Amino acid sequence: MSEDIKKTISELHIYEKKLLKELENNSEATPEEIAEKTGMDIKSVMSAAGSLASKDIIEVDKEVQKTYSLTEDGLKYAENGLPERKILDVLAEKREIAMKDLAAEAGIDKKETGIALGWLRQKNWAQIDQGVINITEMGKEFADKAGVDEKVLDYLKANAEGVKLFTDDLMDGFKKLTGRKNILNVKKETSHSFKILPKGEEILKVGFTIQEQATQLTHDQLKDGEWKRLQYRPYDITAEAPTVFAGKKHPLREIIDEIREIFLNMGFVEDNGEYVESAFWNFDSLFQPQDHAAREMQDTFYLKNPLTCDLPDDELVKLTAETHENGADTGSVGWQYDWSEDIARQSVLRTHTTGISTKHLYEHEAPMKMFSVGRVFRRETFDYKHLPEFHQVEGLVCGEGISYQNLLGTLKEFYKKLGFEVRFRPAYFPYTYLSTESEIYLEEKGSWIELGGAGMFRPEVLKPLGIDKPALAFGMGIERLAMIRYDVEDIRMLYKSDIKWLREVPLSKGVRL
Repeated sequence: MSEDIKKTISELHIYEKKLLKELENNSEATPEEIAEKTGMDIKSVMSAAGSLASKDIIEVDKEVQKTYSLTEDGLKYAENGLPERKILDVLAEKREIAMKDLAAEAGIDKKETGIALGWLRQKNWAQIDQGVINITEMGKEFADKAGVDEKVLDYLKANAEGVKLFTDDLMDGFKKLTGRKNILNVKKETSHSFKILPKGEEILKVGFTIQEQATQLTHDQLKDGEWKRLQYRPYDITAEAPTVFAGKKHPLREIIDEIREIFLNMGFVEDNGEYVESAFWNFDSLFQPQDHAAREMQDTFYLKNPLTCDLPDDELVKLTAETHENGADTGSVGWQYDWSEDIARQSVLRTHTTGISTKHLYEHEAPMKMFSVGRVFRRETFDYKHLPEFHQVEGLVCGEGISYQNLLGTLKEFYKKLGFEVRFRPAYFPYTYLSTESEIYLEEKGSWIELGGAGMFRPEVLKPLGIDKPALAFGMGIERLAMIRYDVEDIRMLYKSDIKWLREVPLSKGVRL
């Protein structure tokens, strides 16, 4: 006995064994006969047969037998004639009928009239010309004899118990009737037959014992020792298990929650801000000149409702205006232009989350450690790496003795917790100095990729806010991080309802340290 046959026998369910044994005794046994002989129900017999067939032990043949009979409408047509036959009978006598008189003349209702006209044209029994229906030569020929479909109606009427097969001379008529609704009843009877295959013959030759087998244990069986006497059914631990897609967070939400956890564990507090912000907080508070290109319509969404936002207190507005115009007491010469309150009042959809940092600096006292995660909006063209709406994360630390070295150390710790090796290179941002860009190393690509910007806030940002201590800030785009982590080439994939990708994307690709 081969190991394969031995293994197969050991894994057979008791129902499979009973079915196979019955087929050995009677190879032509029907499912109903096997059910009666073994005490199994039909469902169990067919389930066992399907399982044996999947293992190439038996073959299951299925035959569907259809029985045709007349519906209530069909019986009415068989007795009284089809609607087109009633019209043809009238036309045979009158040769033509006005359409408006058709239903009354033929004794049929309007619904049947429409059906009848279609079949009269299809059978070429009549034609319509300028609101008058005329009998054709074909119609004259069939005025005194039955059509093929009418012969089938008569045949089915005579065989009220139903008909399984039609003779060749009735087949065309049967096909015509199947194209019409509510005339034929179809009763389907399905029968199955089994055939033992060579593998099944070999199993029967080796033989097996039909015995109840335990598939699980109860508390009582363990308690009273019955488990020692039970016959256990073997399990194939190498069998494939069904793929289960458990509910999980969206990939973007997973990263956002991970970033929030990192910041909170590093002692930061969270601030959120508003989607709709004044140009003052979004641009002016960051020492961004009012004629800067980033403020143009092609980069910023300006709102009509509300058209403007309120400005903060007069002293802050005054200090911000002076800093822009001449640098005030920051040691700078400013931007050398006339600052406008009207421009500062404009309502915008925030273009970054850095405005949350400046507002937080103004509303809280140092020392402070704050972060924010939120959506930002820019007039970007949709393509594989740009969206008009995306997420940014900001970090802010302000306090006595904060330095550029603290900035680099904070960034190293932050990126380490995200699972990345990081390096820095000089950069320029209008509201920070010194400034740097963070690059992470992707081992699979063997290259460094820029992921975020950072720097020390300039005095032109801090002094109008009343801050006399140094502050560091850093941020990055979350979608860019998601594309790297989930190996996505097109940023739009992150927002597509692609259930296959959402199910299969691993959420633990990043290394958490």
